[in-house]
Amino acid sequence: MDELRRIIGEGLSGAGWPEPSWYETTPEDPGEGQAKQAVRDGAELVFACGGDGTVMAVVTALAGSDVTMSVLPAGTGNLLAANLGLGADPATGVQVALEGGRRRIDVGVVDGRCFVVMAGMGFDAQMLEKTSDEAKKRIGWLAYIGGGIKALRERPMRARIVLDGGKVMPRRPRTVIVGNVGRLQGGVRLLTEADPADGKLDVAILSPNNLAHWASLAWGVIRRRKSVPLMETYTAEHVEIHSRSTQPRQLDGDLIEPGRTLKISVKPKALLLSVPRPASDPDLAYDVSSAAEAAEDIREAARE
Repeated sequence: MDELRRIIGEGLSGAGWPEPSWYETTPEDPGEGQAKQAVRDGAELVFACGGDGTVMAVVTALAGSDVTMSVLPAGTGNLLAANLGLGADPATGVQVALEGGRRRIDVGVVDGRCFVVMAGMGFDAQMLEKTSDEAKKRIGWLAYIGGGIKALRERPMRARIVLDGGKVMPRRPRTVIVGNVGRLQGGVRLLTEADPADGKLDVAILSPNNLAHWASLAWGVIRRRKSVPLMETYTAEHVEIHSRSTQPRQLDGDLIEPGRTLKISVKPKALLLSVPRPASDPDLAYDVSSAAEAAEDIREAARE
């Protein structure tokens, strides 16, 4: 934490910005209350320093405001940072904020809590449930592979899915994922058409029943095929998932209370986000090369 403070302080002071105020998160409040207090104190930009849970809490506090959020990855999971191409380097995140790139993106809402990457019910949440925090700290996103293998033993859901108040779609999926962006941990792009600023959420219904099905589905996702076996995709503004049995549920890689229902809506362009400049590579949303180069000066100053 001391090193992170030095990196942020040196980066901001080197650019002539004022000294930042610090708001410590707690197990009871991972960031929402602190971000709201920062806004009351006059903050124009809030750095979310932590993992997915902290980012989600800060998003909930800032959604609908004109205060910018900047992501500084510092936890065991950083899905939004991965989709921005930031990796795990907080100095690059500081430089991105200093360069002034801003974009308004949509946020998803579940029971008053906001998310910016993905919500899910079924296998994806089971995988998180069966992955230890110690393994995540030790080997990063690779730890989810072990959790996923354990979750393969679980049975499919019996579910009813409703999109935008339309007809009920009965399914027996292993998981239903509702995404605002498309990239998962490890750089895997599940939702190839996802646009975080189109006012829609992307829905993936995955229904493999055996290892051969999983292999076929995974190969289709890795190859980025438009039609992936055993995966249906839709877009919607409102999504309802009703299961006959209680299921694990997750928002942005953080487990929430298990339940039989997951109701999700979208708030269009509700979050003002600090982003790198647009990428020239069509496979990437953003290009952080210039920020990464400038971040070395920040790291050097913090070491002195």
